[in-house]
Amino acid sequence: MKGLAMLKIGEIGWIEKDKPKCGSRDAIIRPIALTACTSDVNTVWKGSIGEKYNMILGHEAIGVIEEVGSKVKDFKLGDRVIVPAITPDWGSEAAQRGFPTQSGGPLGGWKYSHNKDGVFSEYFHINEADNNLALLPDDMPLEAAIMIPDMMSTGFMAAEAAKIEFGATVAVLGIGPVGLCGVAGAKLKGAGRIFAVGTRPKAVEVAKKYGATDIIDYKHGTVKQILEATEGKGVDAVIVSGGGPNILMDALNIAKPGAVISNNNYFASGIGEENIIPIPRIGWGFGMACKTISSGLCPGGRVRMERLRDMVTYGRIDSSLMATHVFKGFDKVEEALLLMKEKPRDLIKPVVFLE
Repeated sequence: MKGLAMLKIGEIGWIEKDKPKCGSRDAIIRPIALTACTSDVNTVWKGSIGEKYNMILGHEAIGVIEEVGSKVKDFKLGDRVIVPAITPDWGSEAAQRGFPTQSGGPLGGWKYSHNKDGVFSEYFHINEADNNLALLPDDMPLEAAIMIPDMMSTGFMAAEAAKIEFGATVAVLGIGPVGLCGVAGAKLKGAGRIFAVGTRPKAVEVAKKYGATDIIDYKHGTVKQILEATEGKGVDAVIVSGGGPNILMDALNIAKPGAVISNNNYFASGIGEENIIPIPRIGWGFGMACKTISSGLCPGGRVRMERLRDMVTYGRIDSSLMATHVFKGFDKVEEALLLMKEKPRDLIKPVVFLE
């Protein structure tokens, strides 16, 4: 089979590999829609997870089952499925403790393009099909469905972890696709005022549609603007979905005592880059201001995908708004990935249809 791979740090290319083998509880999927992610960019061009040779990239896919294991009960050949970006081992010790995304070690539920070949290929493997796949409704647009496996799951996770109460004031730092889903999630959780921090015109447009009440241009000082707008009080919750190592400084400085700072930002460091993330001593109340920093990895698994699917089906979010660039044909996957690397100002997510 053919796949788009990381050949080594800083280099991608098309390669041929053997079609993956299907275990008794697993499935082989043929992708019908794909999208690229900033983490793919970090993997290749920053070397954020170290050197990888000939590893097929990608972790966001919608597909059709081409082969199914003998012990799989709920799926069959030809089923159209949502494939989560995170595919935990559900019998693991971490899963039994309530942390399935960490099965096999830190971030261990992240398998595609991390510790096994990803989805940018003609066929790919999924473990524990009954536990990790969800059926895709026939009438759901693929550009909406493709946002479920990672963008919606990650963005909503941050809103869930932020413990947002009805009428709460929330700040979302970074309004890429994950941050946009954080905005949507904050509104759905009952937030009153939502500050969205970002400058890209298309992202700002979608942030407003998803529920942002205030747009903050970080170039003029995030902390200063939000504190002025809240009369110095700050916000009840902060969702961190973008920014460099210093972003937690802003988050803690705008958070009220008792607030939750919910981080889903991938602090990817390249080779030779600093691995320390600073926090403000005073903003943190010298460590005693009752400000909680929460973090997590995009939840995966069948139930998560089914619930997010229903959020789209029943009109709670129009996830298709994030599909700003649409391509057709498997050979366009490389172009989509390079577009994600370049990040033109009108980009949110590139989507590739394969049929």
